[in-house]
Amino acid sequence: MSDLAAHEANHRVIEHTTIPMRDGTRLAARIWLPDDADSQPVPAILEYIPYRKRDFTRSRDETMHPVFADNGYAGVRVDLRGSGDSEGVLEDEYLELELQDGVEIIEWLAKQPWCDGSVAMIGISWGGFNGLQVAARQPEALKAVISVCSTDDRYADDVHYMGGCLLGDNLSWASVMFAFNSLPPDPQLVGEQWRDLWFKRLEGSGLWLEKWLAHQTRDDYWRHGSICEDFSSVQCPVLAVSGWADGYTNSVFRLLDNLDVPTQGLVGPWSHKYPHQGVPGPAIDFQGEVLRWCDRWIKNIDNGVENQPALRAWMQESIPPSGSYSYRPGYWAGESQWPPQRDERVFQLEPDLLTENFDDPEVGHHDVESPLSVGLFAGKWCSYAAGPDLPHDQREEDGGALVFDTELFEQDFEMLGAPVVELELSCNQPTGMVAVRLSDVAPDGSATRCTYGLLNLTHRNGHDRVEELEPGKRYRVSVQCNELGQIIAAGHCLRLSVSCSYYPLAWPPAQSTRLTVHTENSRLRLPERARQASDADIAFDAPRDVPKLDVEQLTQGQQRWLVHRDLDSNESTLEVIKDGGRYHIADADLTVADDTREYYSFRTGDFGSPSAEVVAHRTLEREGWSIYTRTRTVLTADSENFHVHAELDAYEDGRRVYSNNWNRKIARNGV
Repeated sequence: MSDLAAHEANHRVIEHTTIPMRDGTRLAARIWLPDDADSQPVPAILEYIPYRKRDFTRSRDETMHPVFADNGYAGVRVDLRGSGDSEGVLEDEYLELELQDGVEIIEWLAKQPWCDGSVAMIGISWGGFNGLQVAARQPEALKAVISVCSTDDRYADDVHYMGGCLLGDNLSWASVMFAFNSLPPDPQLVGEQWRDLWFKRLEGSGLWLEKWLAHQTRDDYWRHGSICEDFSSVQCPVLAVSGWADGYTNSVFRLLDNLDVPTQGLVGPWSHKYPHQGVPGPAIDFQGEVLRWCDRWIKNIDNGVENQPALRAWMQESIPPSGSYSYRPGYWAGESQWPPQRDERVFQLEPDLLTENFDDPEVGHHDVESPLSVGLFAGKWCSYAAGPDLPHDQREEDGGALVFDTELFEQDFEMLGAPVVELELSCNQPTGMVAVRLSDVAPDGSATRCTYGLLNLTHRNGHDRVEELEPGKRYRVSVQCNELGQIIAAGHCLRLSVSCSYYPLAWPPAQSTRLTVHTENSRLRLPERARQASDADIAFDAPRDVPKLDVEQLTQGQQRWLVHRDLDSNESTLEVIKDGGRYHIADADLTVADDTREYYSFRTGDFGSPSAEVVAHRTLEREGWSIYTRTRTVLTADSENFHVHAELDAYEDGRRVYSNNWNRKIARNGV
């Protein structure tokens, strides 16, 4: 189909064009061009993701790519092979074919008459991942990367596993992609082939959850696409961005520490969102930061970007616990290098206490056998600020944990970096996990979680192997918590909580376990930071005012987290509602509905009872065309195996045209 184009105030929009790959597959693109790009070619800024440029990311795309076009760049939004309006089938994340396609897209862009031969990649989450991964291929035209909410290590720091523990978000995310993969391209753009392309997706995309559960250790499957395997492969400047409420903060610090190219880190209080839409606030003019980065490293404009601190991070002040925040008070801090050269502050574990007295530590041990309910108030591994998905008051969790408190701080205590908990412990089972949490405890006793860490104890010597525990034997383990930028207010204390389950944030062990912590050989190491005069020099402009997409909300949605407890049957369920309602996108003449429900259940004391279920409904409609899909995925486990049941039903004009069911058994491997 020929290009569809429109004209805006200072740029023109190619609504739909296709980019040919070497095997003949054509990938769909939407492109924003400066008015004079044909006579004065410009660099391109590419965003390459599977989330449907025509509808689901259309509103977000409109906040960025037109701004790039109005400031001397071509904004380019490409649907991955097998997604949106692109041809082909998408069978998994970050496959070799996806990365090869990315290189070919860059080569194609560089050759266009409106492009000066230079390209940058930008992306959040998937697009942040493949920006780094494509950069590792070193395409000649790629000059800079802006990677937001991404990772350099697909096993250690992604939605699937944390510390070798299986994350609840693994199921949640698999279900998101299950739903996306069930949707067709838009016949208004791709023509009569839309139905054929749709059925190829329905039949060929597969059950991603099964693939991810089949790899429970850090094997070659996860090493592929993990640039930490060879940081030197990335040879262009990288701006790495995330937020304290996001699941991908840690990679910013590793990229700063390991990349040998111009690299800067930016961490705000945000969840899994671009910083100009950042929640919790303050949001910033992120488009301006992107333009300055590209101006310096693509256009070679001497704008002083390289003189900025290596890390700019928002230091969060004490605040009462809540599942959602619109704003986190604090200040911007800067570090000229990462890691910084300064001492850490170390605390000794004693019965109920964290003390800095190391002269004569009290010898003792403490047992904990956590109930499955520890974790109901943990929030989401990766917050989207979609309803109350942040951790609630940690007193709800601490009844099933060992708790160690510092004395009250006499003055503000500030931390920037990754706390580490060193434990000497034993376990009464051959497998088990440990979850550690650090909370800011206010004078009224309320506890706001600052950070946490998980460790599968069979991975204590590395995530590439499973080594069962000898029950009763003492082991020394180290649990690194997520990076944080936190101020503990004077009059508050810091609490370390230790538990051996944390469901549904992480799947629980196969059986109830009892951990014994030997406090005399256990430590908490904290990355203390002193406020610096130069911090006052760091500031960002407020988010710029950009035209909003014409979207009419036809029915209101809802974002809710509900805890249900039946005290008679001892059954508990966390219900997560993410309902976007029904809305109409005027310039695509498309009505969309998006409703997902998640359920995480268990019976008290029964470690074989946890069940996780996600049901997603998607609708695309315009006059004469109606598509509805329903996907359902259920994950359960016994002591030996995970069990997956999945359903996919697709409807055209109210008639079911495709149905499939999966039942899979995957052996547990120390998880």
